[in-house]
Amino acid sequence: MRVDDASVRAEGSTFVEDLQVLTEAQVRPVLVAPEPGAARELVRTINRSANVAVALSGSDAAMLPQAPGGIGRVQTGILSTLLDAGYIPVIEPTAFAVFSRGDALLAADDVAAAVAPAIEAIRAIFFHAAGGVADPQTEILIAELTPTEALALAGDERVAQDLRAAIRAAALGVRGGVPAAQIIDGRVPHATIVELLTAQHVGTQVTGAITFAA
Repeated sequence: MRVDDASVRAEGSTFVEDLQVLTEAQVRPVLVAPEPGAARELVRTINRSANVAVALSGSDAAMLPQAPGGIGRVQTGILSTLLDAGYIPVIEPTAFAVFSRGDALLAADDVAAAVAPAIEAIRAIFFHAAGGVADPQTEILIAELTPTEALALAGDERVAQDLRAAIRAAALGVRGGVPAAQIIDGRVPHATIVELLTAQHVGTQVTGAITFAA
């Protein structure tokens, strides 16, 4: 899941508590931080409650190799090793730049969209303060979108730019093989538990097809 600072630092946030519930339920989360510094802070925050969070850069085990225009083939070995050992990887949005010194900065949404299919995630979650995607004309929250519909909205300039980035990443993650992606407000108490451990959905879900109730 791609997290944001507000979801972790908001007063009354249940995010760290929710992570503990997820791991106890055998759900193995992988987190993508909004920026490199935020990854280290998120690790410190989680480890104040449980010593399970590990920060990773794109260079660690060449996990996120830089490629023209973005990210190359995600190397999942280190993620699998950490997940199998019960740790929560917290990924910095950086790429392993083979032919230059230092890591190359990436967009966190793009990292989440690349990592989720690579690790065969059952769900990709993108935290955004909007709490989902509203129809630009009616301003009514859209419950479900196909990837094609999501990509169309990602190109609509009436939608906030940072939300458009999340919508695009959610659509690309689903097209890459993730069964569903969700855009939710991470400040809502227990939002991740509701999304991952119950039949309910919050925010806007992007999935391969929309099923209408009879």
